[in-house]
Amino acid sequence: MDAGLVVYALYLAAIYGLMAIGISLLWSSVGMVNMAHGATFAIAGYAAYFAAIWGQPLVRDLLGTTGWDIPALAVFISLVALLAGALFGIIIYLVAFLPIHDKQNFAVRSLIITLALNLATVQMLLWAFGPQQKALPRVFGTGRFTALGMSIRIDQVVTIVATTLLLGSVLAWLRRSRKGLEIRAVMQNAEGAALCGISTRKTALPIMMLTGALAGLAAVLLSQNVFVSPTAGVTPLIKGLTIALLGGLGSVPGAVAGAVLIGFVEAATGAIPFLGQRYVLFVQFTFIVCVLLIRPRGIGGLLDETRE
Repeated sequence: MDAGLVVYALYLAAIYGLMAIGISLLWSSVGMVNMAHGATFAIAGYAAYFAAIWGQPLVRDLLGTTGWDIPALAVFISLVALLAGALFGIIIYLVAFLPIHDKQNFAVRSLIITLALNLATVQMLLWAFGPQQKALPRVFGTGRFTALGMSIRIDQVVTIVATTLLLGSVLAWLRRSRKGLEIRAVMQNAEGAALCGISTRKTALPIMMLTGALAGLAAVLLSQNVFVSPTAGVTPLIKGLTIALLGGLGSVPGAVAGAVLIGFVEAATGAIPFLGQRYVLFVQFTFIVCVLLIRPRGIGGLLDETRE
């Protein structure tokens, strides 16, 4: 596998990992499978698109064509997408968690409500913007550079670095901050955390905002190569869910490992002449099924243990 293919695999792993980690965090902390994660992705994509339209002339007026205008626009678009994802996370919290979190069969009820919210959001976006696809400006770089004799795209490297820094910051926040300690306590033992005065209701809100922000960043990064549309979140949602299951639902390290594996499987499948992109999903799901047959609880092994 050449260097260009390795970088492409890590690029895919970075984007899919953002979705899978968000799904795993929600399940391990509040026992909720968020089927509206794809809607968050689409909402953040449109927020980034309009931020690019409105922000591009403002950035050029302020910075001109000095070379700093493109990085500044990239930061602005990313921040808007992060904010939009976090705000939609609040909506999910108010609609799908707060009214039913203490009711029986919460996991099933929340799954149905978030699925309904996802479908309603897609229909709302179709009504508001139509099915036409929108393109984000290439603000993360359009050129290539040569490394180890291989031509590598700049935007892929920027995506890998940005995702690594963000996830590293999130994990450091979870490990070192007081709120992060409360979240980890709820993840390990919700009943014990409640006895210590840690409210699941209050802890769920920052988690949903955080996972929504991760989906927002994934929308910006992936929309550099695909288009923004009302149904743009369908494939990332499916891949996020399957990667979370592959890694062990509830295991953040497992989700990272699963994302890397799926990224390499997709990149390698696309590079094989007699397979190509047409068989990517087939090969991916075959690989996931084989792993789960051997290890039903996934790579991280937390599927059955997290919510006990």
